[in-house]
Amino acid sequence: MTDKAVLTIGDKSFELPILKGSTGPDVVDVRKWYADSDTFTFDPGFTSTASCESKITYIDGDAGVLLHRGYPIDQLAEKSSFLEVCYLLLNGELPKADEFAKFERNITYHTMLHAQFDRFFEGFRRDAHPMAVMTGAVGALSAFYSDSINVDDAREREISAHRLIAKMPTIAARAFKYTIGQPFVSPRNDLSYSENFLRMCFAVPAEDWVPNPVLTRAMDRIFILHADHEQNASTSTVRLAGSSGAHPFACIAAGIACLWGPSHGGANQEALEMLEQIGSVENIPAFIEGVKKREYKLMGFGHRVYKNFDPRAKVMQTTCHEVLKELGINDPLLEVAMELEKIALSDPYFIERKLYPNIDFYSGITLRAMGFPTNMFTVLFALARTVGWISQWKEMFEDPTRKIGRPRQLYTGATERDYVAIDKR
Repeated sequence: MTDKAVLTIGDKSFELPILKGSTGPDVVDVRKWYADSDTFTFDPGFTSTASCESKITYIDGDAGVLLHRGYPIDQLAEKSSFLEVCYLLLNGELPKADEFAKFERNITYHTMLHAQFDRFFEGFRRDAHPMAVMTGAVGALSAFYSDSINVDDAREREISAHRLIAKMPTIAARAFKYTIGQPFVSPRNDLSYSENFLRMCFAVPAEDWVPNPVLTRAMDRIFILHADHEQNASTSTVRLAGSSGAHPFACIAAGIACLWGPSHGGANQEALEMLEQIGSVENIPAFIEGVKKREYKLMGFGHRVYKNFDPRAKVMQTTCHEVLKELGINDPLLEVAMELEKIALSDPYFIERKLYPNIDFYSGITLRAMGFPTNMFTVLFALARTVGWISQWKEMFEDPTRKIGRPRQLYTGATERDYVAIDKR
């Protein structure tokens, strides 16, 4: 028997079914609420509303838990590879050896872009933000790969998913190269996913990129940590765009545009800029007092979902130390970050507000050390999140209960009134 919730409005009571997931909070099914009661629910930001049913990612913000298809993020980051996580998110299970070999080869041999596509970049100004280039370029993929945009064909959906995962590093690296005025570097089939991306970013005609296992592993781990994060703003954007039947290239471009916002994908850049603003350890106490007085914003702490330590932050902190040690970099901002974290975690003001470090706190320092400018941080985020977006899009599209998204509103504008001629106003 299905549990029911009873809601009373005036002298009328309404029964609403309660749905139970495999874990996490139950949800009250309000799909028939409007038809039965002639009222809407009101939830700006959808902070208390489940917009879909999903089997991909689970987050328990209070406990600091993040699971991909049931696997803890820290285990995946330490033991898996990004492409294996891609397979997991897309297909629901970790691949067997032969399945992974086929998948890896398929992705590797899709990394090339159509030769004519390279000329597309020339339409942008040299000083264009790489995210502007990414948004336009990904949307343009449908013009080059129109043979896989029939969303009603399961095989074409799969081909588009593989193409997006494969070509995103190439597009991201070209966006980087274009904005710094360097020639494009083509992918190589003998390199891994992360090796290919780093080489396409940092090799030049006069000097090839030298592989570094520590940096390659760090890049792969960063991709894993950003692969999916449940129904966040950009993922919800992808799902909403896809609900109309839009092809995946358009939907992923919409997700990239949403991710560009500083409250979403740009957060690690803001965290790095905050550390630069603080400058040195002796300036931290004054900065902390300024935060308490609301004179400054504490970036890289707290999260919309996590009310505990972001499980990705622990892995990111370790990765940051490994990268700086490998490169022999004594970054003063790392010292500032560690001291700021120490103070914030022991200060009652931050403890009461559950302001724990999130993934953005250390990722900016790490990416800067690896050679990426701040305007590329969100591009890397988009590259990694593409597999999450396309997995969510695929799941949404294959759901038999899918409907086009149509949120309701609480209207507070003018009521009906008559038109008045301009000479009588």
